[in-house]
Amino acid sequence: MPDAIIQRMCSCLHHHRQRVMIGNVMSDWLVINAGMPQGSYLGPLTFIMLVDSLQALCMTHKYVDDTTLSEIVAKSATSHMQIYCDEVVQQSEPARMNINGRKTKEMLIGSISKDPPPHLMLCGVTVDRVTTFKLLGVHVSSNLKWTDHVDAMVSNAASRLHFLKQLNRAGAPIRDLLHFYIAIVRPVLEYACPVWHSGLTDRQSKTIKNIQKCTIHIIYGESDYKTALIVAGVDSLKNRC
Repeated sequence: MPDAIIQRMCSCLHHHRQRVMIGNVMSDWLVINAGMPQGSYLGPLTFIMLVDSLQALCMTHKYVDDTTLSEIVAKSATSHMQIYCDEVVQQSEPARMNINGRKTKEMLIGSISKDPPPHLMLCGVTVDRVTTFKLLGVHVSSNLKWTDHVDAMVSNAASRLHFLKQLNRAGAPIRDLLHFYIAIVRPVLEYACPVWHSGLTDRQSKTIKNIQKCTIHIIYGESDYKTALIVAGVDSLKNRC
């Protein structure tokens, strides 16, 4: 980043102050030594700069404030994940980016779960060891199956179909009903599909398909499913995924 921009940012943030007013009572000024004014354009940029500096010696995956550390442990080998976690904590402290050990989860995948290493410690807190975890909207399971994710996804989409039924009962035109499905329901069924679609069982694929079939039934009544898809100009979920 050019020095001129850095100097302007420092000038903007240097000796930044805030105070609180409740009724007619005003607090004293407090100098802000860290952070960024909420809603500023510089907020996301400076946060990305801080997160970018966090880099452990293992595979590190970062998305905004979510950081995931991954390690491949060979048979009869020792896990070094505790060292990697300590390293990230040490790197985050100078930037005043506190890591919440209570929100951190650990998952063991494969044969290592049969002879698990000691529980991780993060900021003085024992990290919970889980068998399933929601990572960036995707439910990942330690057995690498997608049952939990499909169940959660279908449940979420089915709850949105309730509003589609309400719109239909209110006499909304077919065009609006289709728009609701495409904009509100279908994205739930397709979210991150490159990750999980190839690993679905036939039963899971059918379960997801039934959501679209139910939608077509709500919009077009007893019309043939495949014919209704053609009329609606909507592709099947399987083809889209």
